[in-house]
Amino acid sequence: MDSSSLKSAQLLELMRQHLATDAGKEVTKKVGLVYQLNIAPKKIGVDEEIFVVDLKKGEVTKGPYQGKPDATFSFTDNDFLGIATGKTNPQIAFIRGAIKIKGSISAAQKFTPDIFPKPAKL
Repeated sequence: MDSSSLKSAQLLELMRQHLATDAGKEVTKKVGLVYQLNIAPKKIGVDEEIFVVDLKKGEVTKGPYQGKPDATFSFTDNDFLGIATGKTNPQIAFIRGAIKIKGSISAAQKFTPDIFPKPAKL
């Protein structure tokens, strides 16, 4: 993936490697959805970098999804890291306005910290 100033990009690179493992293939089988992540350094909608977590094909790519993702999330770098590492409750973040979701709410509810590899250290 291209270089990125976002801390989230490191986690997404780990995710990309994780999806190639047996444990990652289990996640792909279990979830089977496509998520587009619009991650902004400081403020949602400003200087966003776009990543796609494709849990149908089992890959993570940079750039907008070609087609219609099951769910699209917009959040800041820190909010994404909090959710992905389990430090932030996604429902609370949504209520606070820290996450914006477009698309299927049932698909969005499957986007949990469980789908991410447990980072040794970020």
